[in-house]
Amino acid sequence: MVSERLLMRAARGDEEAFRELTDPHRRELHVHCYRILGSMQDAEDVLQETLLAAWRGLERFEQRASLRAWLYQIATNRALNALRDAGRRPPPSLELPFDVPAPSRVGEPTFLEPYPDALLEGVIDSSPGPDARYEATETVELAFIAALQHLSPRQRATLILRDVLGFHAAEVAEMLDSSEDSVKGALKRARATLEQRLPSTDRDRSPLANSPAERVLVRRFADAFQADDIDGVVALLTEDAWLTMPPVTLEYQGRSAIASFLGEVATWRRGQRYRLTPTRANTQPAFACYRTNADTPVAHATGLVVLTLQGEQIAAITQFMDPSILSRFGLPPTLNGER
Repeated sequence: MVSERLLMRAARGDEEAFRELTDPHRRELHVHCYRILGSMQDAEDVLQETLLAAWRGLERFEQRASLRAWLYQIATNRALNALRDAGRRPPPSLELPFDVPAPSRVGEPTFLEPYPDALLEGVIDSSPGPDARYEATETVELAFIAALQHLSPRQRATLILRDVLGFHAAEVAEMLDSSEDSVKGALKRARATLEQRLPSTDRDRSPLANSPAERVLVRRFADAFQADDIDGVVALLTEDAWLTMPPVTLEYQGRSAIASFLGEVATWRRGQRYRLTPTRANTQPAFACYRTNADTPVAHATGLVVLTLQGEQIAAITQFMDPSILSRFGLPPTLNGER
């Protein structure tokens, strides 16, 4: 329960009281906005708008719902506004600087960014409501976030509020200024789309995070990738593994297709080598990727590689080719010295 005295102090303009009320919810609200928007920066912008709106509207908070639910209502609607504004922008595009082999599939451009595990600590462990259908860790994995981006904004918000956070249908209807029937209809359509979009990986077979099995597999990938050992990388993949590069729309599935793509990349680099620095993103093993050549020991950031594991193999490689995202992981834009 929210302290009446603390609430009154905040409503009268006490900033310290307001921070005491809202700070416990800041990080989970940020993750909530990220799920809807798929972008860390957009999520941060919406979170700031949410807190400003809550500060200005605290006097109108009637406590019919919990403070947490009220904040989620504000954040959800601000995120939906951001999606509408984004719909007016041209879709993202990124041209690869080399000839590419024919892709297995051409997807849709999306504003998808990775989320540092360091910012997830203590957030995904919190207990969702009784109506939640997913494990907390699953709902921040890249595959889940990417699948959400294929839902309409209203369906996306409805599914997250109901199936991820476990709010009741009546609560979601109030948050979205809608009816329970409308919520149930949107949820049904969202579940059907998500079922089609989510890969059918066996989560129970994935090695535990930071376990010896995971470390061995990830180390083998890093060694092969840095050595330009394409056969070594491909040997670690499942037969139906995917390689994707959001927002690039070209997608490659299967060992042969991925090997062909990696071969073209190696040819284009002309002797430049990769150096990988381990990190974690979206509860998955990841590497900051740097590129150097024989003329200088300085390696420049090229982006981030995130691995999706299945058993003792890799089921997906997701490459983000925006070096600026590394700053959010606390990683430098360049590396000096030999590996």
